[in-house]
Amino acid sequence: MRNHSHTQEGWRRTLLLLVIVCMGIGLLSRLAYLQIFEYGFYKALAQGQQNLSSYGRGVRGDIFIQDRLGNLHLLATNQKLPYVFASPPEVQDAQDEAQKLADILSIPSEEILPKLQRKESLYEPIKKRITDEEKTRMAELNLRGIYLGEENVRSYPLGSLASHVAGFVNTEGKGQYGVEGYYNDVLGGKEGLLKSSWNPATYFLSNRETVEDGSDIVLTLDYNIQAVAEELLQKVRQELNVEKASIIVMDPADGKLLALANIPSFDPNEYSKVEDLEVFQNSAIQKLFEPGSIFKPITMAGALNEGAVTPSTTYVDYGIVQIGGSKVYNYDQRTWGERSMTEVLEYSINTGVVFAERKLGHANFLDYLKEFGIFQATNIGLAGEVFSRNTEFQKGYEINFATAAFGQGIEMTPLQIVRAFSAIANSGVPAQPHIVLEEKPKEGALPILSSRTSSQLTAMLTSVVENGYAKTAQIPGYYVAGKTGTAQISWAALGVAKGGYSDQTIQSFIGYAPAFNPRFLILVKLDNPAAKTAEYSAVPIFQDLAKYIIDYYQIPPDYEVE
Repeated sequence: MRNHSHTQEGWRRTLLLLVIVCMGIGLLSRLAYLQIFEYGFYKALAQGQQNLSSYGRGVRGDIFIQDRLGNLHLLATNQKLPYVFASPPEVQDAQDEAQKLADILSIPSEEILPKLQRKESLYEPIKKRITDEEKTRMAELNLRGIYLGEENVRSYPLGSLASHVAGFVNTEGKGQYGVEGYYNDVLGGKEGLLKSSWNPATYFLSNRETVEDGSDIVLTLDYNIQAVAEELLQKVRQELNVEKASIIVMDPADGKLLALANIPSFDPNEYSKVEDLEVFQNSAIQKLFEPGSIFKPITMAGALNEGAVTPSTTYVDYGIVQIGGSKVYNYDQRTWGERSMTEVLEYSINTGVVFAERKLGHANFLDYLKEFGIFQATNIGLAGEVFSRNTEFQKGYEINFATAAFGQGIEMTPLQIVRAFSAIANSGVPAQPHIVLEEKPKEGALPILSSRTSSQLTAMLTSVVENGYAKTAQIPGYYVAGKTGTAQISWAALGVAKGGYSDQTIQSFIGYAPAFNPRFLILVKLDNPAAKTAEYSAVPIFQDLAKYIIDYYQIPPDYEVE
């Protein structure tokens, strides 16, 4: 019996040993298979968990404006801002950490807790754009599984200054409105492959592959002129209860925009807080208006250039022009008697420009409007520019030509009228408006007017300031050329479904100085200010801004002042 027991015990040991050996061989075989034959698969799997490959763009380019001395000011740039994120698998006490985070970040703990409990997720954002104080407190707290990161965000150091020119970048990194929208591809750079590595503490870029950074853009805007223009708009907003207004300043010789300001404006850093999307629209290029009497010099320019009238040509005003079943009156239904074409502009006589337009002829008038660019965009280089083909006016009715002669029944953007006026100021040659410094238009624009016509009309517009309704535009020592405009706003423009015009007005002034060697051209446009006419609203703003620019540029005077 003892020998049989020993034999049975030996057999069991041998069997156990064989089982262990087989298991060892199987385990070693499996390890060998995984490490040798499946090595590539598991390496790729591990890298896939730790590395990310995606398509993206390089660092967005900056936008600058400059001043007279050539100093650059950052209008738009990129800024690294801290944020808080969690790696849920590392969080030990989600309830406790959620409450501590809530106390520091001012976020309800019930919003944070579900993120900390998502154990299948390696990354959960908690709060973006934290303050320096929050960052310091987070670092001191040093919670397990909670980390600080940095993200690139678009920043606008000058706040609301030139906001309609700048536009903004949305949460998807795409430019909206203004330069950000129009030059999105240039600023955004080239899209390509991004290879990124991840660890629990941070997320960093390791290889940019084919990604290229965006280009910087320098604008033609002058920092100081833009700032003063915006200050003046805020002043008139308070004093005359103006809700909407625009100021455009342009060099009439080369089309360089020196200022483009609108109210209401917005802070691109806080664009998501803007409730009325209409605020984002750049009224200078995205909203049409009937210019009223500031358009009269355009009509007069054609008549002078064709020899249909001269500055001294006279006509007799009876206060009314009958056209079919319609009647055209002067402002306040005044009657002026015999007046010259110069006086027609001085006193803004509607019937006088109807007389000049008839002398010019409807076909010629239409041709000049086309040459002045009234029916086409300016191609300024900003997102969303609009224009009107004025199809109703171009139907050719007699009354349409009559009212268009003094700027009613024909619509355009403020920048279009500025471009048209540049031909008068620039010896008959229209300037191409541009906003980017490097994109100065090529030389060779064809003249619309002869230099003689330009000089004659400039003298007439100077007389408007010296003797007419624009006396408050005078600057001692300088000749200033300009024209006022007070146009009724149509019911249609106000969104009311009926014909005719309301009692609301657009009051404007357009002018340039020094008149016979202009360095700048200014348009001031105010929507329904609490003033009777532009003489008391837009003209004083022009004078303030023009005086500032003359001093700023140190422009020598035209004559000595006693």
